[in-house]
Amino acid sequence: MIALRAQVTFRDVPAKLVGKAVTAPPRPTRIEPVPLTTLVARADARVLGRDRAHDTAAQVTGATLRAQHVLPGDLFAALPGARVHGADFAAEAVRAGAVAVLTDEEGARRAACRDVPVVIHDDPRQVLGSVAAWIYGEPSLRLAVLGITGTSGKTTTTYMIDSGLRAAGMTTGLVGTVETRIAGERQASAFTTPEAPDLQALFAVMVERGVTHVPMEVSSHALALGRASGTRFTVGAFTNLSRDHLDFHSDMEDYFQAKALLFDGRSTTEVVCVDGEWGKRLVTPHTVTVATQGGGDWTATGVTTSYAGEQTFTVHGPDGVTLPVTLPMPGAFNVANALVAAACLHAVGVAPTDIAAGLGSVEVPGRMERVALGQDFTAVVDYAHKPAAVALALDAMRARTDGRVIVVLGCGGDRDVEKRPMMGEAAARRSELLIVTDDNPRTEDPAAIRAATLAGAEAVPPGERGEVLDIGDRRAAIAEAVNRARPGDVVVIAGKGHETGQEIKGVVHPFSDHDELRSAIWARLNEEST
Repeated sequence: MIALRAQVTFRDVPAKLVGKAVTAPPRPTRIEPVPLTTLVARADARVLGRDRAHDTAAQVTGATLRAQHVLPGDLFAALPGARVHGADFAAEAVRAGAVAVLTDEEGARRAACRDVPVVIHDDPRQVLGSVAAWIYGEPSLRLAVLGITGTSGKTTTTYMIDSGLRAAGMTTGLVGTVETRIAGERQASAFTTPEAPDLQALFAVMVERGVTHVPMEVSSHALALGRASGTRFTVGAFTNLSRDHLDFHSDMEDYFQAKALLFDGRSTTEVVCVDGEWGKRLVTPHTVTVATQGGGDWTATGVTTSYAGEQTFTVHGPDGVTLPVTLPMPGAFNVANALVAAACLHAVGVAPTDIAAGLGSVEVPGRMERVALGQDFTAVVDYAHKPAAVALALDAMRARTDGRVIVVLGCGGDRDVEKRPMMGEAAARRSELLIVTDDNPRTEDPAAIRAATLAGAEAVPPGERGEVLDIGDRRAAIAEAVNRARPGDVVVIAGKGHETGQEIKGVVHPFSDHDELRSAIWARLNEEST
């Protein structure tokens, strides 16, 4: 019997700002109940108190790991966390209608509920994705899911793929850092990759809405924590690897091995950029390779960049594919992203003309996003928030100007502390004026974060860098950068990109780099006109 439930949609819940997963994810309206015993057997788990009659009678129609999001018929996943154990909220989940609890041995001891079955697994987090997929009818098998992983370029490549798919007339979903989208309906994202049960429910909703293709970002956290388990990828793609997330991963090798999980057999076609050594390690005889300098199945020649930042080049692919492309984004790294996108689109049958059209019309929020209001200098917002990304972004800007490069840069709190001086150094070496400011300090002292960033910048010999300023107020820092710009200069506001809030001591304050940059430019233009 199919269960019907009122659907939770994006229109029912507000969009989050930064880092606060407070909204209920969408759920499908039609669900075929799955016997709990079936899930237990497939997951190789066991039930506490198996002799009770209701153990075999429970019918599961959904899954969640947040007690406040439980709907009647759900399996509540009570997972161990950094500060608390999900089992501490099991009683709340049962009161909301959970018909069973999935947890580990510790959770079984802590769960204050004995009126529903408690399912025990040694590693419930890793099995949860598959369990959720079974509950929702393995929806990824009815979609073409294109997963993109890598340190930089995930968001841009995902949007490039989406643009190409839509150019071909396909109905798309999209999952990533900026937003989650179902056939044009949007919500800001809580995570780059949603938690496993939320992701599978999202896929099921996409199937209901007629979506056929889903480009999505797949983070190292998601792969390491099993959020992508239970998902079958039609295409898995790798962009690059550089230092990031070493507050979570023990070292770069651990970080790489997490990324490599996307290529453990769960992806039917594997696309890998081999411009770097990390990518070369992923290559097998069946890998589709991408290389900007030649030597790959997909390459680019004749790259030129206009003053406005458009790049024109020719893409060469297998089977004699040749695409003239005009990409509305600067930077050699975006040529690499475009090649990865082209290879992915080709793998799912998109025609070359549609690939070129999609790449030519792509728009990516907060990634090399130009703010042009008629001023005599270039102004760009970019999400660069790691050393390599800062270097690439500024190198791209340097290549398109004979003027100065002015950078506003901050580092996030409660993240990898060792990359802060590296980011400061990278920015100082590539700019005539670096303004160090606050990013999302979160629970840390903003001045201490800036001091670490400034230490890296000021370690660069004076003859190898420009001026360095410390302006903690991000709005004031952006205004200073705009007011110091001369004709032909480039102003880069780095670090927050698409974000619409600034997190300080647990409170998210409305803040948009794009809006603040526009306001500062308008203020200068108005002053100059009077």
